[in-house]
Amino acid sequence: MNSVDVTMALVVGGLFTAGFHLMLQRSLMRIVFGFILLGHGTNLLLLVVGGSPGRPPVVQGEGTAPTADPLPQAMALTAIVITFGLTVFLVALAYRSWRLSGHDEVRDDLEDRRIGTARERAGNDPGPEHGAVDGTTDGTTDGADR
Repeated sequence: MNSVDVTMALVVGGLFTAGFHLMLQRSLMRIVFGFILLGHGTNLLLLVVGGSPGRPPVVQGEGTAPTADPLPQAMALTAIVITFGLTVFLVALAYRSWRLSGHDEVRDDLEDRRIGTARERAGNDPGPEHGAVDGTTDGTTDGADR
């Protein structure tokens, strides 16, 4: 393993770390920037995994020399297009949220908090291991959570 591989591994790890850190924030724009960093980290990861560059994949008359694998480049191009499309969608959602509420902070879902508090008070939180979805053990609703 040479220093270029270690450097690229550190860069990819840093991009993923910063991206996940930003995506855990409450601001929608930080979430968008975190998603962008994750997209760039994924593109670099795909190119690093592709290995060292070789000769062009199509060479006239020579078939014995090592050739470059076109799959990592194709995957990186696909990842770029998907990242761009989702980034535009997330920016549009963040802009709409900012226009409607005047800020870009993600708020807690009050309904989820109310249901969680009701389950804690009742003391019947069986969890996912019992297959209950709504606080009862047989999966039926009793109307108490509504």
